[in-house]
Amino acid sequence: MEGLSVILALVVLIIVTIAMGVRIVPQGSKHIVQRLGKFHKTLAPGMNVIIPYVDQVPYKVTTKDIVLDIPSQEVITQDNATIIANAVAYINIVSPEKAVYGVEDYTIAIQNLVQTALRSIVGEMSLDAALSSRDLIKAKLKEGISDDIADWGINLKTVEIQDINPSATMQKAMEEQAAAERQRRATVTRAEGEKQAAILEADGRLEASKRDAKAQVVLADASREAIERVSSAIGDKEMPVMYLLGERYISALSELARSDNAKNVILPADLPQAVKGLLNR
Repeated sequence: MEGLSVILALVVLIIVTIAMGVRIVPQGSKHIVQRLGKFHKTLAPGMNVIIPYVDQVPYKVTTKDIVLDIPSQEVITQDNATIIANAVAYINIVSPEKAVYGVEDYTIAIQNLVQTALRSIVGEMSLDAALSSRDLIKAKLKEGISDDIADWGINLKTVEIQDINPSATMQKAMEEQAAAERQRRATVTRAEGEKQAAILEADGRLEASKRDAKAQVVLADASREAIERVSSAIGDKEMPVMYLLGERYISALSELARSDNAKNVILPADLPQAVKGLLNR
């Protein structure tokens, strides 16, 4: 009975030992093997054999692309404006042994490295340049940290700026500034319109005055010519003049009689004598 128990124990030990010596590495991963606490080799995807109890697999590293979210942070620009910026980095581990032995935690290390580089780059730019130069910031970020993380066996495939916006206080100030600028432009436009309207109105009055003056000159010339012609035609004859004046006098009295304000119209008893009086005859 005791012999059977020993045999069973040996069988179990053999099975466990074999299981510990065979390692199945899935596709997209690599395993780090340590022999007696020291790096020995890297296991590729598939079935691998190691020495049980001597070799250990303390690290399992993915070879797929890793997406690292860079937390948002406040960044001060060259003109002392505060903006909120965050990014996302795409990395790939090409040397798993360097990634696990070269840095304590490559994820935190890369996040801090990107944040530091982002503060440095934006700090050398003005607010307007920072808000409109995402591609430039991206290129400088990739250039600035690629060499650093290469020492850890990590390849930076790309880094993207997700958001880069003014802080709440700065955004409010920019909105107020934009509103003030729009109000100023509206005031200038309104004043310019009023100015042009006043100029046009003055030009209109000036043109009307010129035309009235010309009309008066034309009427005066016409009246002078008419008087000269009448005087030339009449000569020293009195009756035609009396006739014309009488006709004008009667026409004026008719207009006066048709007026709504006229109450009484008094006609002279001797019209010819009245005309003579007007002529001082």
